[in-house]
Amino acid sequence: MTPKRKVLISGAGISGPALAYWLHHSGCTVTVVEKSGALRDGGYPIDIRGTATEVVRRMGILPQLRDAHVDSRRCAFLDADGSEVASLHPSAVVGSVEGQDLEVRRGDLAALLHALVRDDVEFLFGDSIHTLDESGQGVDITFHSGRQRTFDLVVGADGMHSPTRESLFGPEEQFHRYLGYCFALFTMPNTFGLSRELLLWNSPGKAAALYAVGKNDELHAFLNFHRPEPPFDALRNPDAQRDLVAKAFAGAGWEVPGMLDAMRDADDVFFDTAGQIRMPHWSSRRVVLVGDAAYAPSFLTGQGSSLALVGAYMLANALAGHRDHAAAFAAHERGLREFVAMNQALVDNGGATLFPTTARALEQRNTVLRDLVTMPSATTRPAYSALKLPEFAPVP
Repeated sequence: MTPKRKVLISGAGISGPALAYWLHHSGCTVTVVEKSGALRDGGYPIDIRGTATEVVRRMGILPQLRDAHVDSRRCAFLDADGSEVASLHPSAVVGSVEGQDLEVRRGDLAALLHALVRDDVEFLFGDSIHTLDESGQGVDITFHSGRQRTFDLVVGADGMHSPTRESLFGPEEQFHRYLGYCFALFTMPNTFGLSRELLLWNSPGKAAALYAVGKNDELHAFLNFHRPEPPFDALRNPDAQRDLVAKAFAGAGWEVPGMLDAMRDADDVFFDTAGQIRMPHWSSRRVVLVGDAAYAPSFLTGQGSSLALVGAYMLANALAGHRDHAAAFAAHERGLREFVAMNQALVDNGGATLFPTTARALEQRNTVLRDLVTMPSATTRPAYSALKLPEFAPVP
């Protein structure tokens, strides 16, 4: 009898637990290590579209995700003085298929994925990989807690700023494609009476959004601004991040001053740059990357969670079909590369048009939005469904 593969996954976000499900399904013994002390809830709503909806259907959680669907009714665009430019159904803006594609709270998806695997998979919360040694027949891991274990394979599912990727492949800068924007996300009280709607304010190079996913829930606030060079010095300094955002939006109108005050008081501010991870290879010997760690597409595509779900399925499927991990990693890349490339290319095909950086570009975008009001577009983006999901391979 062939011994079970022992696999360590670093990261318990979206791609990590999804991969754990499929690896367990194929007979692997799986451990997930997560630096946070518990499962992280909350977070901005995320989309599940196209091929990814088939992944969650095969996992058996599509009905629960449909129940959790945010079902936003309106996306209103506002100009610099706060007056309305256009009001559209969200599906017309992002090219999703109403009644098929999903938008859910990130925490709801994470909780469902965790519930699927928590009884079958070992979770090590509050810990992370300290050292990784591939000199033997497996991968010797020393955790920050001091415990030591050996695994057959290690998977980095630890996000865009992946420590696993940096330890194996080198600094992030050589793989990071900066897209010219910085953003801050946080929650604030819903004192505006908003319900299932998004208000997006723009001036050239700046955008502010208030998003109510329910009737009385807190608002998800979003501040996004153009910056030619990435502020790497602020990425690990929360005070510097708040100062940078406040400076970028100084003098802005609408509700922005109140949003800046709320950001100062918020305890859940998430600041980052809009960027992509582009790598020539996603694996090295017995270590492989999945999700944002390998091919982050950026929030400008709206496809981060969908790529994470599809990538987890495709990697587990390749490992189920090949006992040799090197052959599996190669098959995984062959099967997924084109799909990743098409979705990352969305930023080059209008993905950033919601955030124009010049007055002329902003007026052009507003003209397009007004046209959509009178002649709604039913066009979806082919990249979302470009991959036909293979049937899961039988274990050899």
